[in-house]
Amino acid sequence: MSKITTTLASPDVWDDIQHALSGGGDGRSCQCVWPVLTNKEWDATDLDERTAMFQREVASERPPGLVAYIDGEAAGWMRIGPRPAQHRLARTRNIITITREPLDEDAVWAVTCFVVRKEHRGQGLNKALLEAGIEFARASGARVIEGYPIDTSVTQPRVNDLFHGALTTFVNAGFTEVASAKPGRPLVSLKLAG
Repeated sequence: MSKITTTLASPDVWDDIQHALSGGGDGRSCQCVWPVLTNKEWDATDLDERTAMFQREVASERPPGLVAYIDGEAAGWMRIGPRPAQHRLARTRNIITITREPLDEDAVWAVTCFVVRKEHRGQGLNKALLEAGIEFARASGARVIEGYPIDTSVTQPRVNDLFHGALTTFVNAGFTEVASAKPGRPLVSLKLAG
């Protein structure tokens, strides 16, 4: 059986993050900065600029996510962190209309991206990443974590759209469905404290 491990993003694992992002889907071209940019900002950047932005973020004081490994090979990525730092979320109508949490509170964290290399899909990486992300958020003082997954029992998304995560992954990790602004796209929440 394969061994899955995770580690926080840091400059030491930059090459591993890039390997995880380049295994299929939009990870390589996105560089996981889509959640932190507005549409206007996104449209004004190219791959080199997004890569540089992401590299600065990875080198910052707070890691923007985690890398998952299967038997030592970088195989997946998850973005998790304070929701206010993920600027797109405060401009997303489906989130604004159904969240029960203040949009500007740093103790409210959000999971906004999963990437798994094609050859490692279906092995439980998102589960491992989410569990490690919950512990990271708890240790960092998060009060609540939100996610914006896809309910695959309601809709059959394109593989690239599964970067939001599947509802079952969140529910199995203890998240509860708060509300849904449109079919198949619930907002889920996990209270960590207070």
